[in-house]
Amino acid sequence: MDEVLDVVDVVADSGFEGIVTWLLRLVGLVAVLAGLGLWLFTEMGLLILPAVLILLGLVLLVAPSVLLLAAELT
Repeated sequence: MDEVLDVVDVVADSGFEGIVTWLLRLVGLVAVLAGLGLWLFTEMGLLILPAVLILLGLVLLVAPSVLLLAAELT
């Protein structure tokens, strides 16, 4: 976890935190949409892959804000 906070701290110091945050959010949104597409538009049902994609996408939507807040607090 310390390594992740170090990377986030370097990104925050370089001034690219806005770009990285929105890039991760965009990837998260694409993952959520892909998971929902697999679940709704195929005959997969709620299996492991759509559920993992949806959860990973939700984590990527929330994680950048949480990591930047944690890096500022430390």
